[in-house]
Amino acid sequence: MSDVERWCPEPLWLLARPLLPDAPQRHQGGGRRRLDDRAVLAAILYVLQTGCAWSALPTSFAVSAPTAHRRFTEWVQAEVFSQLHQALLDLLGTAGAIDWSRASVDSMHVRAVKGGTRPAPAR
Repeated sequence: MSDVERWCPEPLWLLARPLLPDAPQRHQGGGRRRLDDRAVLAAILYVLQTGCAWSALPTSFAVSAPTAHRRFTEWVQAEVFSQLHQALLDLLGTAGAIDWSRASVDSMHVRAVKGGTRPAPAR
């Protein structure tokens, strides 16, 4: 099994592929052929999961660190990872595979409406 298949298995790729934006078109054509999106996604997922530096990306992905980082930036701006996260949650929720007994709310993801609640001032 290659690193691409290990870090981006077929079921995940089938879920992620429709979420990826179309490659930008050059108005004059030409240039290098764009690297395979699946290989780039696998490389990005490797960096995010392992916490390694972009420059430490293994050559087994056949994706350069600048390419992986540039595509990561493009896809973050296109909200690909937010949509993929939601799609995975929907899929797991439908299958009943989420254990909500251990759920927690992180204040970084939940906005405090109208400033939230404040403790009463000490007297």
